[in-house]
Amino acid sequence: MDIEEIKKLMMMMEERGVIELEIKNASGEIRLVRGNHHATVPPSPAVVVATSSPHVTSSIQPSQPLDPGTTSAFPLPAESDTNQLRGTAIPSPMVGTFYRAPKPDAKPYVEVGSVVEAGEVVCIVEAMKMMNEIQSEVRGRVIKIMAENGKPVEYGQPLFLLEPL
Repeated sequence: MDIEEIKKLMMMMEERGVIELEIKNASGEIRLVRGNHHATVPPSPAVVVATSSPHVTSSIQPSQPLDPGTTSAFPLPAESDTNQLRGTAIPSPMVGTFYRAPKPDAKPYVEVGSVVEAGEVVCIVEAMKMMNEIQSEVRGRVIKIMAENGKPVEYGQPLFLLEPL
């Protein structure tokens, strides 16, 4: 099951109020559980992915709960008090390791100032030895790279900030 299918399942769970969903098929197992389902803020799903080995699992969920007034568990940093960053964030769809380029010696997919099209690959997030290409969902100009190459990222953490075009 790829990340887009998992995202669709997560959205359907939230829309329909489903708290837990487990799917088993020939390609493996997936169990989705909405965390903290007693909260007044709409809960964000937690994802547990199991491989064919019963001892290998990975849990993916935000590192902190959302406050009712925020849209992300990772607030965007301010450049200064008078010059706040504004734009569209590209969040990490999973916990993993952030890579700006397809290979260590290759040039990065995007730089600050690059114009990206909707569907264009902007980075890779490695999770459980799988390289997941992350695509921009909007057309825009990269105004800030918010994750450090080779460092861990959290689910929902902004990776890039785009100025929509």
